[in-house]
Amino acid sequence: MNSDFIDYYAIGQRLRAYRIAASLRAEDIAENLKISRAAVYRLEKGEIVKIETLGRLAALLDTSLATLFGIDTEYYSSGEGFFERMRQLEEQSTHIYSHFDPFSFLLMSPNYLNHLAIMLAESDEINENSSKYSVILSILKARQTQFNQSEAKIKNLISLRNIERFLHIGLTGKLSISPSKKSERMLLARQEVYHLINLLEQEKISSTIAITKQSTPSHAFQIYYQNERPISLASSPFRLGELPNVTTGIASITSSDNAIKKYRHLFDTLWQESAKDSEAISLLKETLEKF
Repeated sequence: MNSDFIDYYAIGQRLRAYRIAASLRAEDIAENLKISRAAVYRLEKGEIVKIETLGRLAALLDTSLATLFGIDTEYYSSGEGFFERMRQLEEQSTHIYSHFDPFSFLLMSPNYLNHLAIMLAESDEINENSSKYSVILSILKARQTQFNQSEAKIKNLISLRNIERFLHIGLTGKLSISPSKKSERMLLARQEVYHLINLLEQEKISSTIAITKQSTPSHAFQIYYQNERPISLASSPFRLGELPNVTTGIASITSSDNAIKKYRHLFDTLWQESAKDSEAISLLKETLEKF
């Protein structure tokens, strides 16, 4: 393989994401490979390394050399590595096409991470996964801060059914909560939708939404572009809305032109028939009135 055509920076980003996904510290990698911790950080910054070292890293991180090189699809079995990889891709992107439930996390209010922490704490897995949740919340905070400071534009396709379910269930980690707490959490969900409306009305973000009444995929996806050049497609079973799931499922990231083309066609088809601009804002307000 000709080193002139290898994107070592991208390899370093994948290495970092897979290390986080494996819950390994730089010290753990260094000890296993018999190198210094500083060398591990240099690898993650894209410094050129021997193919043999990458092969050993791939085995340690339970992935393949082809995946690290970006030839094969990346797979993540928990949220830590996947959300870190999303952060990396969002940092490089000028345009993002997003379909997440109920809507893109990047457009949630600054208080939403606190609510998400409470929802995660309500799940039965908290004792086993509390450290994972801490890492995930930290990465999500970095994603949100990074997006708010960037000039990236996001087109967010929103399912009206998902918004209705979000408002009906409220910001809960489980359904078995008291009626008073249920009312409180439904109010918090309403506040998130109001926050989205305010962002759009005040034009504080370079974002566009479209609300569809049609059926949408049960899994979330996000397409990343750098100007007109497609970068990657991320597909995810993880959820950051009501009844969140950040630990169970297999998320994937691919640079396949064919995959990106098909998802973009799906996105554009749904987008074309959806409510946009003032019509979308009116639809959100009407939905709030129903609940």
